[in-house]
Amino acid sequence: MEPYLAQCARWPARGRHVMAQFDEDTVVVYQAYRPSIGRFASENGFFGGEFSLSRMSWVKPNFLWMMYRSGWGSKDGQEVVLAVWLKRTAFDQILEAAVPSSHDTRRWADRTEWQTAVAASDVRLQWDPDHGPSGAPLERRAVQIGLRGPWLAKYARPWIVAIEDVSEVCREQHTRWRKGGDGDLVMPREDVYPVTPGGAASLGSD
Repeated sequence: MEPYLAQCARWPARGRHVMAQFDEDTVVVYQAYRPSIGRFASENGFFGGEFSLSRMSWVKPNFLWMMYRSGWGSKDGQEVVLAVWLKRTAFDQILEAAVPSSHDTRRWADRTEWQTAVAASDVRLQWDPDHGPSGAPLERRAVQIGLRGPWLAKYARPWIVAIEDVSEVCREQHTRWRKGGDGDLVMPREDVYPVTPGGAASLGSD
């Protein structure tokens, strides 16, 4: 954990960047679920029970993007915020296999070729505006990755190192921010993730 303002000082202000908490072996991604799914995952260390392997599931490596999306863990069906530690080797594979949900002319000049790639892909990516603690959009872009099929099955169990329920931390920090503003907010330390050359080509990242 590190003060938000200290992190802002080193973060890029704009561009496409994978912002994440990571070490030599693992990287953290976030998801938010209803209690029956979230608590099963945090208690068992893998996704099971009511978790569906038949649909696409989206992961977000950026903490504040997850806070924006889940309302700091207050939205219906997103009350349990999970920090999922993945193997970095697996995360790199995911990034290298990602196909954008919208047509990226830098990667596919031909729209038909892109549509064919999307139809065949089990790993999707979207670049959305990053958001500050207030939820206001920023110039910097944040990535989210969608997984389905065999990729989701591997994400749900064998690729996981640990799962932590961080719902209370999210709510506590949101309260701190509401009382004291940006200067009081403390959040997981994030930096620009060093994507592989293959990952950079897939993502179109800066």
